[in-house]
Amino acid sequence: MITGAEFYNVMVAVVPLYVAMILAYGSVRWWAIFSPEQCTGINRFVAVFAVPLLSFHFIASNDPYNMNVRFVAADSLQKIIVLFAAAISYARGGATLDWAISAFSLATLPNTLVVGIPLLTAMYGDFSASLMVQIVVLQCVVWYTLLLFLYEYRAAQALLLARHPGFDAGSVVAGDRSASSGCHASTIAPADEMSVTSSPQNSKELHMFVRNEDASSVPHDASKEIRLTVSSPIAESGGGEERSSSSTAMGSLQEIPKTMGLTKMILIMVWKKLIQNPNTYSSLVGMVWSLISFRWHIGMPIIVEKSISILSDAGLGMAMFSIGLFMALQPKTVSCGRSATIFSMAMRFITGPMAALPQGIVTFVFAKDYEVLPTVLSTGVIFGMLIALPITLLYYIVLGM
Repeated sequence: MITGAEFYNVMVAVVPLYVAMILAYGSVRWWAIFSPEQCTGINRFVAVFAVPLLSFHFIASNDPYNMNVRFVAADSLQKIIVLFAAAISYARGGATLDWAISAFSLATLPNTLVVGIPLLTAMYGDFSASLMVQIVVLQCVVWYTLLLFLYEYRAAQALLLARHPGFDAGSVVAGDRSASSGCHASTIAPADEMSVTSSPQNSKELHMFVRNEDASSVPHDASKEIRLTVSSPIAESGGGEERSSSSTAMGSLQEIPKTMGLTKMILIMVWKKLIQNPNTYSSLVGMVWSLISFRWHIGMPIIVEKSISILSDAGLGMAMFSIGLFMALQPKTVSCGRSATIFSMAMRFITGPMAALPQGIVTFVFAKDYEVLPTVLSTGVIFGMLIALPITLLYYIVLGM
């Protein structure tokens, strides 16, 4: 059973986080201290500096040679099971791709860094902080990368289907998003830019150009040509042969996503997104330093450590402050409807192994960036933060019986 001292330790860890969040909320909603533009600047600072340096601090202090393999394996297994279930539901038509991705986010990606580490440390001691750091490492390096890949796949599918409605949705793997990456989208050339030419072997060659809409913004070799050779029946002649060959060629376009060329394109798109994310650098550099530091017992130079800690120490409070600003800028707390809210909360607080923790902020950032059910993820973040503490205490009391 939970004791009074244990309950107080939890309050000491959690209440300051809520104080920062409430102050930010009141600064916008009640006192009008910050404008929406200023809130955007604060959120940008948190995303670019505070949270990445906070992540680096925890990851660099984690001993990679002394990780709890069983704990990490159990967490990874849960995520794999949810991903597999979401994939089956999507393949059988039980869920759209948007809901499959969102369900994976809700069930597997909690707020381990900002809320999880201080909360579980107060409950179970310092050793739990080490476990949370291990989850943070895998979440940043592996699972957020996978989530980003799924969003890029979905964006590519939507782009190509918009230009070629006859394509099979499950076979679309090319495309990019100009709104999220700052570049113009790579597109498949319209039908009038495809040409069919004759070859000496009584076949037709269909030329399809994959080009960038703004050629001046990318290297010259960004435009690629994919050539398909389609056999032509010699029994037909004249215009009939041309039409038959063209139809066969157009049908063969559904095989294009199986080629290495378009697979390479989508991998390049994902890579562009990753190298633009400061959290990627903080996670990788933190891992490299921890491998070096704990292998040869090398301490970080004090001048470097102080330069990092001056911002990372403020990262936790600034992250919570950013959540409060985001909550205040929303027209209403629950913006996705009652049914979607119930579903998202059930996925968050029942399915996940760390169900007591609120939804991860990064998952909402991705959802908003790609416009994939952002209201559902925002409700998960906001509502999760509001009820995370009582839910956590309930779990803690039940597990302590």
